[in-house]
Amino acid sequence: MNVRGLAAALNSNGRYAYKKPEFAVDYLVVGGGVVGLAIARQLVQSFPSKATFLVERHDRAGEEISSRNSEVVHAGLYYPADSLKTRLCIRGRHLMYEYCQKHNVPHKKVGKLVVARDDQRPYIEGLHDKAGKMGWPRRSPPSLAQTPALPTHLINGEQARELEPDLSKSIVAALWSPETGIVDSHELMDSFEANITDGGGEVAYQTRVVRVDPYKPDASSGTGLKDSGWVVQTVTGEGDSDAMLARTVINCSGLAAHLILNSLLPKESRIPMYYGRGSYASYRGPGIKNVSHLIYPCPDTGRTVHGFQSLGTHLTLDMQGKIKFGPDLDWLQPSSQDDGDIVYDADPDFWQSRLIPDESRMGQMIDAVKQYLPEINPEGFQPDYCGVRPKLVGPQGGFRDFEFHTHYPHTFLGPHMDPGRSRKPMISLLGIESPGLTSSLAIAEKVVEDMLCGENGQATE
Repeated sequence: MNVRGLAAALNSNGRYAYKKPEFAVDYLVVGGGVVGLAIARQLVQSFPSKATFLVERHDRAGEEISSRNSEVVHAGLYYPADSLKTRLCIRGRHLMYEYCQKHNVPHKKVGKLVVARDDQRPYIEGLHDKAGKMGWPRRSPPSLAQTPALPTHLINGEQARELEPDLSKSIVAALWSPETGIVDSHELMDSFEANITDGGGEVAYQTRVVRVDPYKPDASSGTGLKDSGWVVQTVTGEGDSDAMLARTVINCSGLAAHLILNSLLPKESRIPMYYGRGSYASYRGPGIKNVSHLIYPCPDTGRTVHGFQSLGTHLTLDMQGKIKFGPDLDWLQPSSQDDGDIVYDADPDFWQSRLIPDESRMGQMIDAVKQYLPEINPEGFQPDYCGVRPKLVGPQGGFRDFEFHTHYPHTFLGPHMDPGRSRKPMISLLGIESPGLTSSLAIAEKVVEDMLCGENGQATE
């Protein structure tokens, strides 16, 4: 399948002209999903004397990726052992359970079965072998050293059916992951937001970023605006744009994160984004008697070797016990007159019109679920919701890790700009899809403690 990537750029139509900044903030976080909130929270706690702002274009947190997922706390099974996705997932899982317990965020460590037919045994055996070799990532507390970082157990089909009696007789083995769980993502985001505002940070909703420029200090400006950084224009509601100097920008706007970076890069260097829609269905009916664990099939590994694009249509539970199946994977195409595999002029929000669940793919989903739960009744399925994942590669792209891009004003202003005076970074987080929710606190730790702090724990100047 040939899917075209979208390499659009912020303010490509030139609607917003450059404005001089009117005020300054120390840290500006763009994007109020779970990762942006976690980062802003970490900034407020690490630098309480600094001004931290978070802007989100919707009227509440997590309206895009963060509220349209499985709400699973992943154990860290699926990705290469040395990848950021694995390390940040394992670290984030520990931080997530610790945080939820401390702050009374609803969660439950329900455990997960990855179920396999006979021909799929090698897949779960490979996961088990890798899991047994995993150590705790950097910054994990020493007290964890004597416990496995990624505990798993191989069990046979009969043992799997003791846990979930309705599993198909064709399931001959399973991988049991006791550390997998679920969390109420909305309560989690509300808790993060309360941490931000209680700590002196500010969160502005219905506020979208419309232009970003590297800032060259103006000796004639007020004292507070002599620092280098980034001129960020925002629009709240339908008003005019306001310009601020953000000394440091953390761009974690998910499906739109590449737009800011692309607006600063030459066209030939722009980063394309691919959009994978996942639909979920609710289920009421037979074939899932007393289900109490997450059930995942082995992903389709035919072309991607490790099933990195999708983990398959799985059964998950929410905190109220509601059963959901999903997500499937449906690649969305931007509409454009551009030729070639990369599109530059399409509407970057084209995917928003594709968030209405329908029954067009329900038959494929039911067929997938029947492979491991044969007694389900198709009439019990109802379309529930859809989500879109930001992917850095298309269907044949294989594995792509989380990416953290760092740029400084002098990168774009040229050699006449003193790099020593312009060490005010813009960090762009790209491709933050699953396991982004699980990894959110670890991502925040990496950005703030590893990327923004010097060896002495002070903010990088």
